[in-house]
Amino acid sequence: MATDMQKLLGTSEEDDEEEIEMDVKEEDDEDEENGEKHITAQMMMGVDGVMPSPSSTGQYQQQLQEQVSTPGGGGARRSRPLEEKERTKLRERHRRAITARILAGLRRHGNYNLRVRADINDVIAALAREAGWVVLPDGTTFPSRSQGSRPAGGTSAGMTSSSSQMVSQQTPPSSLRGISSGYRTSVEYNACRMKGVFMPTPSPYDLSSSARSQSPGMVGDGGEQTDSLPLIAGSMEVVNDKQIMELHPKLPERDFAGTPYVPVYVMLPLGVINMKCELVDPDGLLKQLRVLKSINVDGVMVDCWWGIVEAHAPQEYNWNGYRRLFQMVRELKLKLQMSDLACATAWQSIMLWTKNAVMQFVNKKHLCLPVKVVMSFHECGGNVGDDACIPLPHWVAEIGRSNPDIFFTDREGRRNPECLSWGIDKERVLKGRTAVEVKRIADFIAVYFDYMRSFRVEFDEFFEDGIISMVEIGLGPCGELRYPSCPVKHGWRYPGIGEFQCYDQYMLKSLRKAAEMRGHSFWARGPDNAGSYNSQPHETGFFCDGGDYDGYYGRFFLNWYSRVLVDHGDRVLSLAKLAFEGTCIAAKLPGIHWWYKTASHAAELTAGFYNPSNRDGYSPIAAMLQKHGASLNFACAELHLLEQHEDLREALADPQGLVWQVLNAAWDVCIPVATENALLCYDRVGYNRILDNVKPLNDPDGRHFSSFTYLRLSPLLMERQNFMEFERFVKRMHGEAVLDIQV
Repeated sequence: MATDMQKLLGTSEEDDEEEIEMDVKEEDDEDEENGEKHITAQMMMGVDGVMPSPSSTGQYQQQLQEQVSTPGGGGARRSRPLEEKERTKLRERHRRAITARILAGLRRHGNYNLRVRADINDVIAALAREAGWVVLPDGTTFPSRSQGSRPAGGTSAGMTSSSSQMVSQQTPPSSLRGISSGYRTSVEYNACRMKGVFMPTPSPYDLSSSARSQSPGMVGDGGEQTDSLPLIAGSMEVVNDKQIMELHPKLPERDFAGTPYVPVYVMLPLGVINMKCELVDPDGLLKQLRVLKSINVDGVMVDCWWGIVEAHAPQEYNWNGYRRLFQMVRELKLKLQMSDLACATAWQSIMLWTKNAVMQFVNKKHLCLPVKVVMSFHECGGNVGDDACIPLPHWVAEIGRSNPDIFFTDREGRRNPECLSWGIDKERVLKGRTAVEVKRIADFIAVYFDYMRSFRVEFDEFFEDGIISMVEIGLGPCGELRYPSCPVKHGWRYPGIGEFQCYDQYMLKSLRKAAEMRGHSFWARGPDNAGSYNSQPHETGFFCDGGDYDGYYGRFFLNWYSRVLVDHGDRVLSLAKLAFEGTCIAAKLPGIHWWYKTASHAAELTAGFYNPSNRDGYSPIAAMLQKHGASLNFACAELHLLEQHEDLREALADPQGLVWQVLNAAWDVCIPVATENALLCYDRVGYNRILDNVKPLNDPDGRHFSSFTYLRLSPLLMERQNFMEFERFVKRMHGEAVLDIQV
């Protein structure tokens, strides 16, 4: 490899040393010439820098000759420049030797294609281009990003640090923060420009506001105008009429080349289909899909909203907008790339796939861009990230006005119309139909099943062509298998523990039945000391350490509450398996990480996950998914990003502990786990965190997530710099080697 690199670059360390000797010799000759010219200049100039008159020239030459020829006088002064010249030569040789080693190391280990006689300018230019800057042949340098501006007139402004003394005394900071304001004279500027204060550096991945305020930096109080100051992966703010610039250097990154191929899907916008079931802006969407195709995105994901398709009357379905969307995807003729991995029913089958085998499969069967579809039986709007309003079907809302108990209800009697209560799964309250119950195989009267069966029949050709590769089944609020225990519309704010949602008449009926079967009919009630939405565990008698959650009644209630959740998922997925036979199905779980470090795990308990510190609440859910051959979509891709936030420490949260508990529960029963981001992400730091979570480095069995879905397609993602980072992220997800973005 080293030999090939040397051939490619046409140089070696020995060549560099030979060149250094030649350069030093040339500089020595230049120094001698300069010395002769200096003597001549002294002969031609007076002491005060005034040209001597012709009459005094002969006298001046005689004096100079006497100084040179006198051993005890001018000879001593002549020997001093010679000694200084020798010291200069030694310093120059030493400097050039260091430069040669730096250049050789960059060529050999850094893959920098530097020219044979490279100098420090070539190194700076190469580093600037690697960071995304534009460097013109005349040295003009400016950023290519939108916040930067090209200097007018071919000039560039820059900020100079002090010198090697400051660098040698301080650890290189993770960001550079400069402040410039006003105008100073050249004397003031030269006196102030080198002033700097460095502060201790936190973790470079600490994105909290407190960490940002204490981020390392150089605070300069001097002043050039900084309008055209180039920024590398940084930002500029204006505070008190001062420009504040944060420059983040390149952070060390893990190399994902050769790692397992993880498919990447992109979630389409929430409002891609309007309330009339029409495709919004098909031309614009087509352009965006073509761009996604160009970077080898594996597929897209889209919500099929119950409130749009069956909006006006029971069993009257309008799929027009979705048909137009799927036709558009098919017309793109995109290649299928390992999306079948998401359909495996056991982890071992995933591990048997190799890239070569998959590529052979791709060559044999050239399919269109696969689509993941979400059966969304909940309303959209009112939650974090919702930019559209899609209610439940109108006819369901009419039933709810006359019978509000079809919705989840809290202890105060507040209804939550985000989704239907699981208490009506077996109740015929939806115009003669139940929500999910199917009593006889020939009597398909369940609302959810009718909807899923209609979808499967309507788009049979897209299933057969492989365009629809997976169907995710909505099981609760936000499509997740959980109770709506933390509704923002009812005043919940993070990190509140939430409230139990079991006070509609149908849930209470189920609770009474369970209590009677246990022989304690007085247990047919919800906890009366569980606090309110924004309570903390230690403020309640139920969730505090040693509280009622771990007593006889508490264990009974929590077991029933969580069993209703698991049973609902079991019933809906059994119907989905019938409706989508031969197609992969999946279910989504949330990542409720706050109060995870307490004994009760209060926020998880109110959401339906019976997962206190002395019990595993996720294994029963994983077993239920494994029973139906369903994969798990766990929204946890960037939970580690939150670990440094101050409010998470105050909430005793443990995102990493939650992630590994859920992953182990799923992998122990050999079901594949997909993931998606819950927070917006456009920067390299966030993508690196997602990559580290999707492809764990220290897993002893080499396990990883089966696919990743990016939320979501937007104009902001399509901006040039954001999209370049996303393209780089997709390549690393696919296990490809990447180079830093060159502009």
